Amino acid sequence: MQIDQQDLLNHHNNKRRSALLKMAVLLIFMGAAIYLVRFSPVSQYLTSQQLGLFLESAGFWAPLMFIVIYMVGVCLFLPGTLLTAIGAAIFCSYWGFLYVWTGAIIGASLAFMIGRYLGRDFAESIIGDKLKQFDDTIERNGFATVLYLRLMYFPFTPMNFGMGLTKVRFWDYFFGTALGILVGTFIFTFFVGTIKDVWASGQWQELLSWKVFSALSLFVFSFFIPKFLKMMKIEREKRLK
Repeated sequence: MQIDQQDLLNHHNNKRRSALLKMAVLLIFMGAAIYLVRFSPVSQYLTSQQLGLFLESAGFWAPLMFIVIYMVGVCLFLPGTLLTAIGAAIFCSYWGFLYVWTGAIIGASLAFMIGRYLGRDFAESIIGDKLKQFDDTIERNGFATVLYLRLMYFPFTPMNFGMGLTKVRFWDYFFGTALGILVGTFIFTFFVGTIKDVWASGQWQELLSWKVFSALSLFVFSFFIPKFLKMMKIEREKRLK
């Protein structure tokens, strides 16, 4: 019995050390990623101009290269708005939307897996009873939780890594993200792509066209989506009481 207890204690200590080591690696990775894209010499190549020139020179492979850049950029804390604007400007509204959406989903999934593998054990070891109940709730309602937060425009990259620390199932996270960013991504790429087309054509009268008006209306409307969702949630809670 004593040996079993000692073995159990050793196993617990080894597991805790492993969790701490993984968490340290995660923190180092995040710090290094932020330094790389913000303060290192590499940052000068991660501007909209430099990335745009690189993709324009990629020819046939430009869409694939853009998706790869987007998914890596998400994991390295590169601003999603920058990458989305580049995609819309280079590939126009509809193709830009498809490539941005694909890159964002893959990048979000990779960041989630990094957070899950490196941080979940540590998070699980420190949560108390109250946080455990919250963790269990997220597991049961993973898809709805992820979908709601995405529609509320919760900060994209922190959520990717943060959800990896919870018990939410991967496929709940994947489909919640895919659906949750669909509307916002389309609206933003449609808006940027439309403005870029008018700018490139030099036909400034097109700024008064229905397409530009629709793009601007959708863009403005997107900022009210979180408020509508919050109002709907409040009304639903009132009905349940």
